[in-house]
Amino acid sequence: MTILNYILLMTGQGEDNPMQMFIMMGLIIVVFYFFMIRPQVKRQKETKKFREELKKGDKVVTNGGIYGKVAEITAENDYLMLDIANGVKIKVSKHVITKDAAELAMQKK
Repeated sequence: MTILNYILLMTGQGEDNPMQMFIMMGLIIVVFYFFMIRPQVKRQKETKKFREELKKGDKVVTNGGIYGKVAEITAENDYLMLDIANGVKIKVSKHVITKDAAELAMQKK
């Protein structure tokens, strides 16, 4: 028995009106869209835009928690070199860059 059927049985209406069940399912789908799907798509677009606008000198954070500064962006535009300490550079994929470290520092203050 589904949760919706259980709710309908608790209200005493049972299976009398199948149209009401379709309306409830529609409302559940609308709620899922506005509270789960739509914000996630918006967040993905913002992240994609941020990664496309990266330039030399930007302070960033990787998925692994490594803070660094963009030293160079490769010609194929898929990888970049992060300067994580004086003279220490690592090559990372653009897809592991999550946030702007300068923006994070401002949020903590």
